Amino acid sequence: MAVTTEDIKKLREATGAGILDCRNALEQTGNDFDKALDILREKGLAIAGKRADRVASEGIVELYSHGGGRVGVMVEVNCETDFVGRSEEFRTFAHEVALQIAATSPLYIKEEDIPASVLEHEESIAKARAKEEGKPENIIPKIVEGYMNKFKDEVVLMRQPYIRDESVTIAAMLNQKIAATGENIIVRRFARYALGEESAAEEQPEA
Repeated sequence: MAVTTEDIKKLREATGAGILDCRNALEQTGNDFDKALDILREKGLAIAGKRADRVASEGIVELYSHGGGRVGVMVEVNCETDFVGRSEEFRTFAHEVALQIAATSPLYIKEEDIPASVLEHEESIAKARAKEEGKPENIIPKIVEGYMNKFKDEVVLMRQPYIRDESVTIAAMLNQKIAATGENIIVRRFARYALGEESAAEEQPEA
């Protein structure tokens, strides 16, 4: 099946990749959208890895208010150049990250940011619960592992499914933008405020 302009546009909207990359991925997979999507996501991961050490000091501090001012988010997203920092694509990404934080209340940016004491506490809860429920000792480690993965998916921004498309994580979105812009992009820190509550996360380390 021939690759059409509409096919390329659809894949580009889903990944943020360049026109030529989208065309090549579709041609390589016989115009199979899902397989082409996988190829571009894998390419995004590879590109992101190569650019991870490059300095990113430009960008934007995005502010977002929700629910008539009942929830507010401030997030700093960095890139390498002012040119990318001023682009609509980059600013839209920063806004979507702020929207995600407002909706899901993450506590950390990356898995590595979770303190060891928090992980130990959650693991002890999972073990105690499994024992109380009478689970066999030999399957408790697997139960704890599942519990911890779910916990991390909830509290770590990069592991969360994107609220507009749960098939994509925030980390995957970030890698797509790195691949599309050709620059290292970092979610450096965020703060989320809810009216009448203490902030759940302030001055979070970078991702």
